Amino acid sequence: MKLVIPMAGRGKRLRPQSSVTPKPLLSVCGRSMVERIIEGFQGTLPRPVDECVFILGPSTEREARPILKTICARQKVQPHFVVQHEPLGTAHAVAVADKHLSGEGIVVYADTVFDMGDPVTLEGCDVMVWVKHVEDPSRFGVAVRQGERVIAFVEKPQKLISTEALIGIYYVRDLADLARSIQTLFDQDIQGKGGEYYLTDAFDDMLKAGGIFKTTSVRHWLDCGTLEAFMATARHLMREGSQDVDEGTFTAQQSVFIPPVYVGPGAVITDSVIGPYACIEQNAKVQRSVLRDTIVFEGASVAGTVLRDSFVGAHARITPRMTTVNIGDYSELR
Repeated sequence: MKLVIPMAGRGKRLRPQSSVTPKPLLSVCGRSMVERIIEGFQGTLPRPVDECVFILGPSTEREARPILKTICARQKVQPHFVVQHEPLGTAHAVAVADKHLSGEGIVVYADTVFDMGDPVTLEGCDVMVWVKHVEDPSRFGVAVRQGERVIAFVEKPQKLISTEALIGIYYVRDLADLARSIQTLFDQDIQGKGGEYYLTDAFDDMLKAGGIFKTTSVRHWLDCGTLEAFMATARHLMREGSQDVDEGTFTAQQSVFIPPVYVGPGAVITDSVIGPYACIEQNAKVQRSVLRDTIVFEGASVAGTVLRDSFVGAHARITPRMTTVNIGDYSELR
């Protein structure tokens, strides 16, 4: 089983946090979105993931490759890398991975975190589409079903025809079939909004050719596409208790922790009050500070500061102040 992961976007809505670190590689309570995605599939699929195909942008390729190789080594999967040089849409992104599009696999977008829920069966279909029930489907693409089978995909329906929102996970029994439908989009110049080629149009072509599509659902669908959503996702992970303070992995002196919080390995906390909803990533340092509803990314340093609703980028530094901040990687505020 292989995962095909388009991640060529720059994540503009997450700037400045994504200005240096590609969005899918930002850490959420100790692990990046990409690693959480790989982990999530390992426990819920009938066959293990053994390959990952990463579709990168030209501006992020150099930085992302070594990080992704390390993640894949931890997860015991083989990495492959391709580059999408032009942002021509989701179908185009998958198409640039053409030499890897054979056999069964899953196409999954890397800007959300999923709680996959119970194991799924993939038998009896050509494509399995993961969905999440939503109250207002007009903001999403939806899958329209007749019985167990999907009969159509509709983007942002104005009438209530389905509450099953597409969340960007698609199992394909033979990726070569998807590649052929994407080629049909190119040959017939079937473009969507902005002149881009959309993956849902390729799946629609597979549907019209007689492909059997079914749906399955996730327990939680956690958006990480904006700073507000990213913070909400971190809060959810801390609240669920999947992340916590592990006293053996970091150093704390004369400090108080108000749960839920997350503190990563190698962090140093001194004379501070941490929480609730504070996430201190690995090797960060916090001294004489009060932090709540705040994410301090890897290697950052905060001293003599009261922060709320804030983001402190990787390896950034903040010295005494009382404020709300959002500074990117390697910044300094004093």
